Amino acid sequence: MIHLVKASSDNPSNSLPFLLTQVGSHAAMKFAERLEPLGLSPPHAGILGMLRRSAGMSQQDLAEGLGMHPSRMVTILDELETKGLVERRGNPDDRRVYALHVTPSGEKALREIGRINAEHTEALSASLNASERDQLTRLLSRVAVEQGLRPGVHPGFSRLGRKGRG
Repeated sequence: MIHLVKASSDNPSNSLPFLLTQVGSHAAMKFAERLEPLGLSPPHAGILGMLRRSAGMSQQDLAEGLGMHPSRMVTILDELETKGLVERRGNPDDRRVYALHVTPSGEKALREIGRINAEHTEALSASLNASERDQLTRLLSRVAVEQGLRPGVHPGFSRLGRKGRG
């Protein structure tokens, strides 16, 4: 039987930072597992989502918006293009720049990612009622804003492509 314990400064494993990290790491791992049948990773899903919201943006703008290393961005975009989910189109204003667009197959993948995300949300928050879920979301959003995190951008993107990392 699992016992819930009160948060205490005497026990770091019950502290808010530890619990946020524990749940966040678990959530990221489970989301990645849920995406595996699609042949996608969380960075693939995040980039597809960003491109849906900002169709036609350049690779450079996408990398900057995600705080991501440009060479890693090219690699992930190559993977998405090979899967037929994203296409690079020439930019009529600057032939050196490609405009990125989600393909119809990419839109289908995004619908499946949305379904997976809904299942993931349900599984992660099964012990909370709707009001508690809303409250937790609002509180975590406030923390994210106060910490200066980019809305809608996972901070892990900034680590992709750096030495010794993804």
